Amino acid sequence: MADTEKFRGRYRVSSTRWVAWDYSSDAPYFVTICVANRAHDFGKIVNGEMQLTPLGQAAQDCWDEIPAHFPFVELGGFVVMPNHVHGVVIINKRAVETQNIASPQNIASPQNIASPPHDIPPDVQTQNIASLPNHPQNKFGPQSQNLASIIRGYKIGVTKFARQNNIPFEWQECYHDHVIRNEQEHERIHQYILTNPQRWQDDKFHTR
Repeated sequence: MADTEKFRGRYRVSSTRWVAWDYSSDAPYFVTICVANRAHDFGKIVNGEMQLTPLGQAAQDCWDEIPAHFPFVELGGFVVMPNHVHGVVIINKRAVETQNIASPQNIASPQNIASPPHDIPPDVQTQNIASLPNHPQNKFGPQSQNLASIIRGYKIGVTKFARQNNIPFEWQECYHDHVIRNEQEHERIHQYILTNPQRWQDDKFHTR
């Protein structure tokens, strides 16, 4: 059984974040972020197509705006589902550094991002909070430009829209992440994201 600890007076499952990986490293990351209790707050699937609620549209818009807040981020495939979102976040700080120094036309792509080690677990569930009280200091240094900070900012944006429009809404505390290891895996994940609405009935996040 997973260990539990209290955070903000509530028990939660300890993070299963892969501690050996620096989540601020240049790499493509496949992430899945769920609505609390799998509530269908973002819309519904009709004939294999997603019909967005206003909050679902905000989930799309906030995702599109991520690079405006994190210039070292590029976005891959993305889809809003009734109770979750799937997306690929590409951290590429080297491209930003290169653009600043010499070549504004240097656009990064997944194939020129260094491949992470092959012992990466297939999927991990990461805490939304980058720095928890009494949490051991991260051995990789400041984590203001890592995957957790990007996802936290995204979730805050969607939550802000909900509150401004008096929409009851809450994210699940954790999110799932996977480091994409090569171009073939990236393409497979990309196709999975694009066709997700057509496979909703068989989706592991499907609820009625």
